[in-house]
Amino acid sequence: MLKPLSILFVTSEVIPFIKVGGIADVSYSLPLAVRDLGHDIRVMIPKYGCVSERRNRIHDINRLRDISIPIGKSSDLATVKSSSMNNPRTKVQAYITTNNKYFDSKKGIYENMNTGEAYPDNDERFIFFCRSVIETCLILGWFPDIIHCNDWQTAVLPAMAKSLYPEEFKKTKFVFTIHNFHDQGEFPESSFSKTGLPEKIKKEFIHKKHMNFVKGGLSFSDYVTTVSPNYAKEITSDDKYTNGLSAVLSKMKNFKGILNGIDPWYWNPSKDKLLKRKYNEDFWDFKEANKSFVLKKFGLEGKENVPLIAMITRLDEQKGIGLVIEAVESLFKENLQFVLLGEGNPVLKQKLTNLAKTYKDKFAVSFGFNEELAHRIEAGADIYLLPSQHEPCGLNALYSLAYGALPIVRETGGLKDMVSDINEEKLTGNGFTFKNYKSSDLIKAINRAVRLYAQKENWEKIAVQNMSLDYSWKQKVNEYDEIYSLITK
Repeated sequence: MLKPLSILFVTSEVIPFIKVGGIADVSYSLPLAVRDLGHDIRVMIPKYGCVSERRNRIHDINRLRDISIPIGKSSDLATVKSSSMNNPRTKVQAYITTNNKYFDSKKGIYENMNTGEAYPDNDERFIFFCRSVIETCLILGWFPDIIHCNDWQTAVLPAMAKSLYPEEFKKTKFVFTIHNFHDQGEFPESSFSKTGLPEKIKKEFIHKKHMNFVKGGLSFSDYVTTVSPNYAKEITSDDKYTNGLSAVLSKMKNFKGILNGIDPWYWNPSKDKLLKRKYNEDFWDFKEANKSFVLKKFGLEGKENVPLIAMITRLDEQKGIGLVIEAVESLFKENLQFVLLGEGNPVLKQKLTNLAKTYKDKFAVSFGFNEELAHRIEAGADIYLLPSQHEPCGLNALYSLAYGALPIVRETGGLKDMVSDINEEKLTGNGFTFKNYKSSDLIKAINRAVRLYAQKENWEKIAVQNMSLDYSWKQKVNEYDEIYSLITK
């Protein structure tokens, strides 16, 4: 660290308040790691209807009550409250935007929980949130050295600051991290008028005749990052990942892929208070105790020498759920058990429910986001499955490595950076990989894993070696520190 900086990290979700995907994990662990470097970093998020103020110790800030936020030709009131997030060593303050119309009245985060459909006013919701960030800075008289934005929900922020309040934010630099280029915040072109931005910059937000939040974020940010080096290569070389924005990215000089890390306290099998049994150098004792709990929780009978495969995922075709469903008949010819925890597409939920009824001795599902159960599944699983169509990072691969579950992944995005294929003879590598998005290739990888699992001594050797490595932000946070220092010189 060259000098302490003031940083505002703006995100749509963060543990412990709310989690839908990996962005919530990163929005927790990265700010804590940055705080450890000595920077004054704070986080800002919206408060959705499912977030408890009492449980999360969210309290009022007198100066930030009833702030008028313009949306197009109308306006609504925001009250910004305060809380914090912490691990045993570090604490970070959180600012939390509350508003009944856009957030508190909705139990879902981005989608209606009953229908699985995106809220039709998502453009207004996150324009409102971004403007509340600007207004909070204005009222507090705090103009950070860095505002670090994350994904499309915060992508209009740099343009708002630079276009509407250029004098106040003249020293502030903007970092924009793309966690998933698949979701770009695409809305009708008319959505631009809701931002309050000058018409002269409208072209920076229009792509394929739609308002595109991500395009605007790319245009007005001082540095852009994404969540793994391999994903950075993919999105600059192939338009299938970017909806035609690869050309914009490839011309950027200030762009870098940085592999995510994990918090060394929150995801640590030796310290994790959520586990049935912590890891204390006895690998099989640790595994079997947690596996027994998971199987019981899912209503499956424990069977000796039978590997447990697990998935914790958003129910979306991107995550390879369709591939798993296609492979099921061949998959369950193997002597194994399979549990899945997830939430998302109602059609996929129904298909998985039907499969659980058909293969009730081998397959069980649980729907919803359950952070405690997710930790216990990672600790109890022998094999963790990530057969994604595309995967920017794939944090669950890191969790599985840290918790002694060998991952099976498709070679895409960050998964290619994290998982190297096991050589069964030399016992090198840390997981099982396959290249083609085909159920036959997935089945071959699972068959290989099941065969190696029968060699308990070799399996333990690889798993324990995986568990001994450092997956934290310890080294990777320095890459962000260098970016912050570079753009604030």
